[in-house]
Amino acid sequence: MAPLKILVTGACGLIGHCAYLHLRDQPAKYEVYGLDLSRQLSDRVPRSHTFDIPDERFHEVNLTDTQGVRRAVEGMDVVVHMAADPAGRGWESLHDNNVVGAYNMFEACKEAGVKRIVPASTIQVITGYQEREPYKAIVEQRYEDVPETFQMVTAQMPAEPRNLYASSKVWTESLARTYSRQGLSSLVIRPGWVMEEEQPLRPSAAYVWCSQNDIVQLIECCINAPADLMFGIFFGMSDNRWRWVDVEQARELVGYVPRDRGEDRL
Repeated sequence: MAPLKILVTGACGLIGHCAYLHLRDQPAKYEVYGLDLSRQLSDRVPRSHTFDIPDERFHEVNLTDTQGVRRAVEGMDVVVHMAADPAGRGWESLHDNNVVGAYNMFEACKEAGVKRIVPASTIQVITGYQEREPYKAIVEQRYEDVPETFQMVTAQMPAEPRNLYASSKVWTESLARTYSRQGLSSLVIRPGWVMEEEQPLRPSAAYVWCSQNDIVQLIECCINAPADLMFGIFFGMSDNRWRWVDVEQARELVGYVPRDRGEDRL
């Protein structure tokens, strides 16, 4: 069987670059391409990494460049869409990268006959749940106030964004629902906090951490999910002790089993 042709957008960002390297190192299974604004790796990428995507497999393209995006996705089997404004640098940047850019990517994939897109949302689309118990107790490290069993936040529960960046990612999730009904398999990932250092930013953030190994495992699981799985939203989260988002659906539908735990890395 010929290797799957995969385009990783945001290939110079932390998650995109980790995904690119992981897939590239399996040449019998994947023929991997990259897309980004430039060949400059993000400051969040581990310093041990270097940019080594061959010129013939790299597209230096702005997401607002409709024709450039269409050329990049032509002939691909799967697009792993990690490119975005990750920091909420203001409405103009969010509009260009996360709103217009996301639309351009979905539309180009549909027109080019791409079989599947795996776009990144963000854990921040459910930030509002932290304002209520028992999630608030976990965030505040009041573990004695957390019941032994409680309702995990699932992808079926309404989004609760609290900033424009997260709101722009709800748009990405809505595009995935729309295009999945038009024949483009759209499996969305909501990454937790993936860090350059393979450990949570601080003890109070261990509940929301995701290791680089776990996030690339979830991406690969989505790439290889059954062909008839047309839509899904999956939390990219490690097996943290105080994790309060559901990863069971990801296990059932795409085979994701997180291997790392934030509390073990503190």
